[in-house]
Amino acid sequence: MKKIILTGGGTAGHVTPNIALFDELRMKGFDIEYIGSYEGIESKLIKETGVPYHGISSGKLRRYLSLKNLTDPFRVIKGFFEAKKLIKEIKPDIVFSKGGFVSVPVVFAAKKNKVPVVIHESDMTPGLANKLAFKTATKICCNFPETVNYLPKDKAVYTGSPIRKELLNGNKLAGFRFTGLSADKPVLMIIGGSLGSSNVNAAVRSILSKLLQDFNVIHLCGKGKLEESLKNTEGYVQYEYIGKELPDLFAMSDLVISRAGANAICELLALKKPNLLIPLSANASRGDQILNANSFKNQGYSMVLAEEDMNDDTLFSAINELYENRNQYIKAMSTGNQTDAVRTIVNILESNSK
Repeated sequence: MKKIILTGGGTAGHVTPNIALFDELRMKGFDIEYIGSYEGIESKLIKETGVPYHGISSGKLRRYLSLKNLTDPFRVIKGFFEAKKLIKEIKPDIVFSKGGFVSVPVVFAAKKNKVPVVIHESDMTPGLANKLAFKTATKICCNFPETVNYLPKDKAVYTGSPIRKELLNGNKLAGFRFTGLSADKPVLMIIGGSLGSSNVNAAVRSILSKLLQDFNVIHLCGKGKLEESLKNTEGYVQYEYIGKELPDLFAMSDLVISRAGANAICELLALKKPNLLIPLSANASRGDQILNANSFKNQGYSMVLAEEDMNDDTLFSAINELYENRNQYIKAMSTGNQTDAVRTIVNILESNSK
């Protein structure tokens, strides 16, 4: 049996695509183990799957001034030696990295141990963690066709994003039972990413009374971001985070408001959910979500509202416009050129393993 180590973490977007590969990898005869940080979200998500999990020290590589820049390099170095030891013990035939800073010491340790590495880049333009790892990679997979232009030509492969099968098999009735919402109005779901978005949360809650006249609202608001005063509001349910019930909530939703993380929007595309994207502003990020969102807008898959332009009027107007034109977006997503990312990536892993 071949062995594979998967790595990636920091946010759910660096973990759930890895989980999407598990079934296909097992079918191809791979024994799977995972390396992530000690306490990151990946620890919880992977342990729930039953895949053996190994935590290592991890530090963030920042482009801005911070006192942690003085200590985190030592955490990364420690993580490298921990990963090197694990790789020697596990003896994998290949390593697959989904990115995030915890993956950097793992891919360098793999290279040191002469283990082939395949990387997946989610965003339109490569992030810092993956850029650092490019030299170690045998192949670099990507979500967007445009991304190939930013990657080494001899390594780049457009694969799309691996989507969990269970996400596509949600039960609408189970979703209504779980939330306690009635089916008398269309359902609007708000997703701020695995960490939630304070700005999007505040904007939605500001117009909630108007929204509830026409919609039932499911609000995935992030850890520590529940609003106690809205707890018993009819037609509105809020959750810090949703796990196994997420496919059912998607199945019952007619519209989705989301940040524009690459994996999140690829899931919306696979589910063919009319969506309004509110990308993280360039002031708070390197601008990757803006590029992701505009790519989907240009292909007719999404409406986009810049965070800087978001207020009560623009948000409410955009939601209503999206609902009125929802069939147009469903049609565009149904005719889009989508790839079978799971099978494509696993075939790459199989052909590039030792």
